[in-house]
Amino acid sequence: MADDSWRLPSIVQELAATAKEPPSRYLIPEQERLGGQQLVGAEMPEPVPGIDLRRLLASDGAEEEAAKLRSALHNWGFFLVTNHGIETSLIDAVISASREFFRQPIKQKQEYSNLIGGKTWQLQGYGNDPVKTQDQVLDWSDRLHLRVEPEDERDLALWPRHPESFRDLLHDYTLNCKRVKDGILRAMAKLLELDDDCLLNQFGEKGSTYARFNYYPACPRPDLVLGIRPHSDVFVLTLLLMDKDVGGLQVLRDETWYSVPPVRDYALLVNVGVSLEIMTNGIFRGPVHRAVTNSEKERMSLAMFYSADLEKEIEPIAELLDEKQPARYKKIKFKDFVSAHYEHFSKRERVIESLKI
Repeated sequence: MADDSWRLPSIVQELAATAKEPPSRYLIPEQERLGGQQLVGAEMPEPVPGIDLRRLLASDGAEEEAAKLRSALHNWGFFLVTNHGIETSLIDAVISASREFFRQPIKQKQEYSNLIGGKTWQLQGYGNDPVKTQDQVLDWSDRLHLRVEPEDERDLALWPRHPESFRDLLHDYTLNCKRVKDGILRAMAKLLELDDDCLLNQFGEKGSTYARFNYYPACPRPDLVLGIRPHSDVFVLTLLLMDKDVGGLQVLRDETWYSVPPVRDYALLVNVGVSLEIMTNGIFRGPVHRAVTNSEKERMSLAMFYSADLEKEIEPIAELLDEKQPARYKKIKFKDFVSAHYEHFSKRERVIESLKI
């Protein structure tokens, strides 16, 4: 019988507590090593673009914020959103509950494992991303991935019971983020001269929202190991709550990796996903990004991913096409797009390149 143990990577938090050196499966390929400097990001050439959501959605000041939003989408594909209306006390409580979950003994966290029967990978639950091949380079991170919308389809068996506040906090945070996401997508639709709800309607009948809690333990070789490999988000939009004390996110532009500094004022980082890139026919582009590790400090983040209905076919929006701007991407059912994404993700490739016409 074939030995498939390579498909079941270790919990990284355990490795970090015991290993003096990362196992070879976590080391980036030798041909990508450039004197130990290949994972050191450059300083951002300008501050991360910031958008005041209250002004963007108000009757006064909206034009100025819309111009800033257009510039951010054109130059970077991501931006910080401030004045989003989510109480700082709720954000602090969510982060505190997240840390408390990851600090539990491994046995308690494994009650929410993303391995069915200890072998078969599923998207939801606690653990790691799927391993497709034996030579796949693994990421130095653990995660808890939960479907939070539609509310009536939550798998609460995978939602932690400790700390006791976790479920209620995640529910409240989900509702708040939905309001922020809706406002941002309506503003984006206006930039494209589409109906206000056009982008929201692209999700289909059963669009989903996923919460992904990322945990990056300290790593003894941050010069050779990535927290998450380079990729673009497969979904429509991402709202990222970053660690306010420890950096690690890097974004690629013009073949240079730039380090995104930690955010201390409770702003959310909004990231265009490649599904939205297809829908807008490449007008808005999903940035390639990665996470690096830290030799001394752990890091956490919480990403809210907004996904189209798995049965929905995604394609460029008809109103954005004409003879001068024909469709640049093929139509594809979203569930097939997600499957292709994980195949490309394991190879450190960008799935959207395979859909270009």
